Amino acid sequence: MREISFDTETTGLNPRGGDRLVEIGGVELWNHIPTGKSYHVYINPQRDMPEEAFRVHGLSEEFLSDKPLFDQVADEFLDFVGDATLVIHNAAFDMGFINMELERSGRRIISNDQVLDTLDLARRKHPTGPNSLDALCSRYGIDNSKRVKHGALLDAEILAEVYLELIGGRQTALGLTADEDTQTASSGGSSAEPGELGNFNAKQRPSPLTRPISEAEFAAHKAFIEGMGENAIWNKYGS
Repeated sequence: MREISFDTETTGLNPRGGDRLVEIGGVELWNHIPTGKSYHVYINPQRDMPEEAFRVHGLSEEFLSDKPLFDQVADEFLDFVGDATLVIHNAAFDMGFINMELERSGRRIISNDQVLDTLDLARRKHPTGPNSLDALCSRYGIDNSKRVKHGALLDAEILAEVYLELIGGRQTALGLTADEDTQTASSGGSSAEPGELGNFNAKQRPSPLTRPISEAEFAAHKAFIEGMGENAIWNKYGS
C-alpha cells in the first residue's frame, strides 16, 4: 500500500483570498514504512510574503523570487502523488491550497477520498488532546528538535513517524502481532534462548501483501536462502 506523508507552507491562511502555496514536501511510504523516496519543491507565489507567515517558515519573497511557479511543477507533483493516499495533519488546510493551485493551473483536483487526516486520527485516539504535531511528537518521544521553523519536507518526515504511532506503532508496520495464547505462553516461561524467536507466531493477513520486488529478484533471493541450508531461519516463514 503506497502512501505519502505530506505537508505544505503558504503565504497565509486563506487560499481563496489571495494566499498562495510556497513549499511542498512529501515522503513516500510503502506499507507504512518510508521508502527513502521524497518530493520537495519551493514555489514562487508571485506576491509578497506577509511578516506573520515569514515568522512561521522563514521563506522570504526574495528567496522565492527565482523558484518555479506552481504551473511549472504541477505535472511532476501529480506524477509523484499518483493514486497514493496523502497522509496530512489538518488535511483541510493543505488540500485547500493544493486544490486551489491545481484549479488555477487547469489540472485535476485531488479528491478527499485520496486523503487521510492524521489530526482526525489523533483526536479519536487522544480526545483530550493536545494534538498538534509538536504535542504528538512529545507524546510519542519523537525527536523534533530540528523543527525550529516549519518546513514542508521536515514536517512530512516527522509526520510519517507520528502516523506510524497513531496506527499502532512499529509493531503494526512490521505486520507482527502476538495473539493472547502466545503472550500467555511467553509470560509463563519460554525455552527460547536470548536472540531466538521461540514460538512467536505472527497472525496471518487477510490477503497477502504485493511483493515490492520483481520476480527475478525474488528468484535470486530464494536461491540465496536455499544455499543457507534447511536450518535457515527464513525457511520458517515460507515465501
